[in-house]
Amino acid sequence: MSLAPISLFAPSANTLFPMTAATPQSALSPLPTLSRDQLARRAAQELRDGYIVNLGIGIPTLVANFIPAGMDVWLQSENGLLGIGPFPKDQDVDADLINAGKQTITARKGASFFSSSDSFAMIRGGHIDMCILGAMQVSAAGDIANWMIPGKMVKGMGGAMDLVAGVKRVVVVMEHNAKGNGMKFVKECTLPLTGTRCVHMLITDLAVFEFDGNRQRFVLTEVAPGVTVEDVRQRTEAHFEVAATVRTIGV
Repeated sequence: MSLAPISLFAPSANTLFPMTAATPQSALSPLPTLSRDQLARRAAQELRDGYIVNLGIGIPTLVANFIPAGMDVWLQSENGLLGIGPFPKDQDVDADLINAGKQTITARKGASFFSSSDSFAMIRGGHIDMCILGAMQVSAAGDIANWMIPGKMVKGMGGAMDLVAGVKRVVVVMEHNAKGNGMKFVKECTLPLTGTRCVHMLITDLAVFEFDGNRQRFVLTEVAPGVTVEDVRQRTEAHFEVAATVRTIGV
C-alpha cells in the first residue's frame, strides 16, 4: 500500500477554512457575536460542584474567572497543579506560578503541586471530569482539530490529545467562523486531528450545540442574543439538527 506524501507547506485559507457555496460569505451581514468573556461565562455554566476540570489555552482559561458562586470546582493544569484560582491582579503576580499556557495564575486554598507525569496519569486514568478546550475546527461527527496549522510554527501539541481521549466530558469553546468568514464548524476537519468523535458540546460566539449520541450528530440548543437559527445555518458547513425549543444564551 502506498501512502500519499504529506506537505509541510500551508494550504490556502479556503482549504483550511472552507467557504459555503449556498450563501456567499461576502453577502452576509455582521452579527452581534458573544465576547470572549461571554463565551467563558457560558462555558462556566457547564461546571458542576466537585468537578475536576482542565482548561485549555486561550478563551477556556477565562472560565476560571466565572465559576458560579458557592460552587467548589478544582481546576487542573497539565504542568502539575490541581486548584487553579482566578487570574492574579498586578500586585499578586508570582512569576513562578504559571499554567500550561505559561500564563501567571493563582492557587486556591488546598491546591496541590505535582510532576507532569502525575498530571498526565490523572488525565489518562480518567480522573478528570471535564475539559474545556479551544479549537480551529470541529466536525459534524464530533472530531476536533486544535493543535496545529500545517506550515505554521507549532510550540507543541500539549496535552490536548490525552485530554480528548481520557476526560469524561469534552466541551469546545471557539469563534464560529475564521477570519474572512471561513468555516470552523465543518463537515470534516481539514486540519490535523487532535481526536475523533470526542466532542460532547460546542459553544461558539453564535450558538451552543450538544452532541446527540443516539443520532450521532450535533443539535442546536441555544443562539446568541440577536442571532437566528438561519443566521447560524448560513455560517456553518456541518449539518446539525435543531432542538424543539431553542433558547437564547444567557450571559
